[in-house]
Amino acid sequence: MMTEHSAPMTESCAPMTEPCTPTTELVEVEVGPVAHGGHCVARHDGRVIFVRHALPGERVLVRITDESHKRFWRGDVVEVLQASPDRVDPPCPVAGPGGCGGCDFQHVSAQGQRRLKAEVVREQLDHLAGIAWEPLVEAVEPLTGWRTRTRFAVDRPGDDEGGSQVPVVGMRAHRSHDLVSLPEQGCLIAAPGTPSPQQLEEVAAQGSSDEIRVVVPARGKPVTITTREQGAELVQELCGGHGYRVRADGFWQVHPRAAEILVGAAMEMLQPVAGESALDLYCGVGLFAGALADQGLDVMGVEQVDRAVRLARRNVPKARFISAPLAKALRKLPPAVDVIVLDPPRTGAGAQVVGHLAGLGARAIAYVACDPAALARDLRTFGEHGYRAEAIRAFDLFPMTHHVECVALLVKA
Repeated sequence: MMTEHSAPMTESCAPMTEPCTPTTELVEVEVGPVAHGGHCVARHDGRVIFVRHALPGERVLVRITDESHKRFWRGDVVEVLQASPDRVDPPCPVAGPGGCGGCDFQHVSAQGQRRLKAEVVREQLDHLAGIAWEPLVEAVEPLTGWRTRTRFAVDRPGDDEGGSQVPVVGMRAHRSHDLVSLPEQGCLIAAPGTPSPQQLEEVAAQGSSDEIRVVVPARGKPVTITTREQGAELVQELCGGHGYRVRADGFWQVHPRAAEILVGAAMEMLQPVAGESALDLYCGVGLFAGALADQGLDVMGVEQVDRAVRLARRNVPKARFISAPLAKALRKLPPAVDVIVLDPPRTGAGAQVVGHLAGLGARAIAYVACDPAALARDLRTFGEHGYRAEAIRAFDLFPMTHHVECVALLVKA
């Protein structure tokens, strides 16, 4: 996922999309399979319960946290009665039920995390696209200290009773506005160079923002963002010896190895040849366009965020770029093309875009996705237009969370 407007994030950073209805009810259940979204499926008296902090095959005691839906409830594990061999003690003291909503797989061994993610990708491809895929998520180090772009929430207590107004910095609990203070060690997955909790509190005390963003670029000092002006600062990122300028508040992959891995996978799949024509769609600041242009291809990129396009033109002067939503720019694309890199937002490209791209006759398409359900839906649509998935790779670019990144190769059937 390489668009500036759709950076993958942990759930602690995500907006609360549905209100929770907490209860005090406790139920004992046997945990079923993992599901898309970081939880496992259990049943109690015929009702589905989506359980966080559980593992398949475990017997657990669950506190129901949301019973507002008729078809299902949500719950958190409060006691493990029979543990899975993959269960480990979370390395962060604020992980787990009632804690930070971000690292939802800290209770799982590294191998277990990859198996769970592989099962989710396998199930989504099978269920939504009818594609049989041998489950394998490739390990990517490091498992901690990898997140180069982190958002911290800030709460500013009132002084109605004459108390201190010292702000508190932390992460939001899952599906909640409740703030969980950072542990003394700071965020476990934040990259080296991220300010300490004390330093973040000092930053918060100097401003009025309810959020602090920290960017640790490949080159240069970390950037702390609390204002629009700070977000406009340019940072330097690298991939394959190619430098990229990115706004501090713009999008770049959060794992320090992600850009190299995804570009490498896409280029290996496409086998680009100098002189061919190529499209880099949802191109952000031109990551894939740079790799394609460096190999001598004639490249056009499309991105809807104008400020990202302006940087892409500087980053990859050999390529041409269009600033527009892709669905509105389809008529501006060439009538035929040799290869395509497609890296849509979390919701996927959609039927209109897929149908048009399939008509361009590309010999190979590399589809990059951070959501396996969206990937599967679009692969199904490509299949309806004469393209098949010849290869699919998955990478553990978000360790300790349920997120996973995939790259698929599509060729004419």
